[in-house]
Amino acid sequence: MRAIPFRGLSLRHNISWTLVGNLVYAGCNGGMLVTLAKLGNPVMVGQLALALAVTTPVFTFSNLQLSNIQATDARYEYLFGDYLGLRIITTVLALLVTLGTTLLVKYHPETTLIIMVVGITRAFASISDVYYGLLQQHERMDRIAKSMIIEGLLSLIMLGAGVYFTGSMLWGVIGSATAQVLVLVGYDIRSGSLVLKTMARTSGDESISRADPAIELRPHWSIEALWKLAWLALPLGFVAMLSSLYTNIPRYFIEHYLGERELGIFAAMAYLIIGGSTVANALGQSTRPRLAKYYAAGNSKAFRTLLLKLVGVGILLGTVGVLAALIAGREILILLYRPEYANHASVLIWLMVAAGIGYVGSSLGNGILATRAFSRYIIPHLVVVAGIIGFSALLIPAYGLIGAAWALCAVSLVGLVAIIVILKTMRRQAITLS
Repeated sequence: MRAIPFRGLSLRHNISWTLVGNLVYAGCNGGMLVTLAKLGNPVMVGQLALALAVTTPVFTFSNLQLSNIQATDARYEYLFGDYLGLRIITTVLALLVTLGTTLLVKYHPETTLIIMVVGITRAFASISDVYYGLLQQHERMDRIAKSMIIEGLLSLIMLGAGVYFTGSMLWGVIGSATAQVLVLVGYDIRSGSLVLKTMARTSGDESISRADPAIELRPHWSIEALWKLAWLALPLGFVAMLSSLYTNIPRYFIEHYLGERELGIFAAMAYLIIGGSTVANALGQSTRPRLAKYYAAGNSKAFRTLLLKLVGVGILLGTVGVLAALIAGREILILLYRPEYANHASVLIWLMVAAGIGYVGSSLGNGILATRAFSRYIIPHLVVVAGIIGFSALLIPAYGLIGAAWALCAVSLVGLVAIIVILKTMRRQAITLS
């Protein structure tokens, strides 16, 4: 019996599904912080924020942004098994680095356990991300969205139940890790199997159908292929790590100078920018394959038009965020968390300013990613990380939480300028070569 083709969805449907999936997922993650603030205290929020600050840079680097490379692999240069094999290797290494970091820094024993459980959760999420990349490559964002919705809701429920019944943050994160495993095994792997089988049976492209789909679902261990893929992805791995450090470096300084309680308050407020970044990231995920196809086909007009639309959305999101913080920042913090968080409402305003600049920079960054000129993307992130270290060391000890927000504003602006300069340079080079 002939398999039903695994057809891609329209750009409009993919954007709609991605927005819904990312917004629900972000809402669930925000719900976790609200749950901890209501059922626990700022210290619990700080423990989770610290665990994420330790594990996120490690795993974002180890992921090497393979899903972006899959999504823009319009010529099918690599098989799914190559991506999966490389991801398994780097994920194991990331877990070992996380363990070594926690033992070296010598955190409180409970905090160390929380960090390791969050690291295990990130490891399973990394495997799911490879299947997301496969689905994104074939423009089936609906299945990614459904996976994110299920995982987000399960994690919120299981983390809340763990904290409510035990009063322990550790059991909460164990519940969240369990949810991640269930979704990977019960949904993501099945989605990957479906797309590989149907594409192999219905496509005439030898690069897709040259291997049996049952074998394709397994990791490949060809040293040559893995090395070439790792070398291609390495610049994006550095970009991801640098981007993560940009977010988390202020948190290291806050934890060191001000303590876990203040870190919890800052992390809770900083999460409120996730709504806009979720929309911006969703649009980027949905349009990146289309941008890559425009670039590969030499359709510069369509490429530029779509990129400018993304920038327009980024400006709109930033404006809405700043206005919301100015008009109702205190009320929002009291409603979502507790009155003690509202004492820092001015910090929220500056965080929204930094976020608005970041949305525009992220939108423009999609243009660099779509061209697969990955090494160029390292430069603005190096500038940003160097800046955030300097500004954090200067402003946080002197001005506290608002100093951290000022530091983010300054480096966001510097990063945006760097991306604009790189895009203009690439355009001039393209004109010269033509």
